[in-house]
Amino acid sequence: MSSTSGPGPRSSAPPDAKLLVPRAQAPFLRYGTFPLTDSTLADLGWSAPFSRQLDPETDAEATPARIAEVMRDHVLALTTGGPVPLITPDSTGLYVVGDWVLQDGIRVLRRLDRQTEIARRAAGPAAARQLIAANVDTLAIVTSCNADFNVARIERYLAMATQAGCLPLVILTKADQSDDPGSYGKTAARLSPLLTALTLDARLPEEAARLAPWCGPGQTLALVGSSGVGKTTLQNHLTGITALTQDIREDDAKGRHTTTARALRPTLAGGWLIDTPGMRELALSDASEGIHAVFSDVTDLIDQCRFSDCAHESEPGCAVQQAIAEGALDAGRLDRWRKLMREDQFNTESVAEARARFRKLGKMHKSGKVRGKSKRGEE
Repeated sequence: MSSTSGPGPRSSAPPDAKLLVPRAQAPFLRYGTFPLTDSTLADLGWSAPFSRQLDPETDAEATPARIAEVMRDHVLALTTGGPVPLITPDSTGLYVVGDWVLQDGIRVLRRLDRQTEIARRAAGPAAARQLIAANVDTLAIVTSCNADFNVARIERYLAMATQAGCLPLVILTKADQSDDPGSYGKTAARLSPLLTALTLDARLPEEAARLAPWCGPGQTLALVGSSGVGKTTLQNHLTGITALTQDIREDDAKGRHTTTARALRPTLAGGWLIDTPGMRELALSDASEGIHAVFSDVTDLIDQCRFSDCAHESEPGCAVQQAIAEGALDAGRLDRWRKLMREDQFNTESVAEARARFRKLGKMHKSGKVRGKSKRGEE
């Protein structure tokens, strides 16, 4: 019923990271309902890239902490001494779950550079990016072996993961409800050579335990996907925390939101998990490199076209159309690449460009209303 395909997880934090905080000084840590004893910065996900950002002189009195939750007026951060609420010198919207900061026990002094940054375009007309999580090692794209499975959506998540610098993992739940769950896994695995695809029954603890290599010591795993695909059920098994789950609608396999806010949770395997609310819309922004990496089969062919300005439609010497004719490339994949590239270009425009475009549209609308009134007056 369950299967695995693709490369394995990344290695955990370097051994020397354990020495950043002496064990004798690491008191009992409790976060939520799960206790961690004899904790170190490495237990929280600290690694060498963050150590290199510390200044022995200016940061001598500061202590590292990792943000577990972001509220409207403060953040909750994890330290080797336990969770602490911190006020921020600027808007909390500039921080995200998974961030590492330096703090003095009351306030955030500064944020350390992120090793990975998962983001999408925020909803609405403004050209803004919405941060989802930071310093995530593996982004798990959770979908189901039913009508929720959508190749185009998975490709979007893959582009987001690749742009962020995360290792992509596709988790296919509800394998018990499919006559051929392996076919879903094979389809997903073909989308990227870096991708690992797992098919499993999220209700079974022993099945969820197969994710332990991606959320073990020094590792942070983030779950993304539609509502009702089993993210909260997986979180319950992986963390030991019991959160409410909701059923999906049988007619379209869509679910209701269970997780309403992002949070960093310790896993039973010794790592960290970030569960995110179900995303009804995933608009990419500043993700051209990720798109090119996911669609490398398409972009490699584009480089072989006879003309540099080839539109890949009916031009002579088009390597893309030749590959489609020979069955080496799916025409639908070319269409999806085009759609994502157009969308990313549109969403990546600056705030000034967005305002200029909306002003132009507003003027066109007003001009149209004036012409309409004039025509109606003549009639």
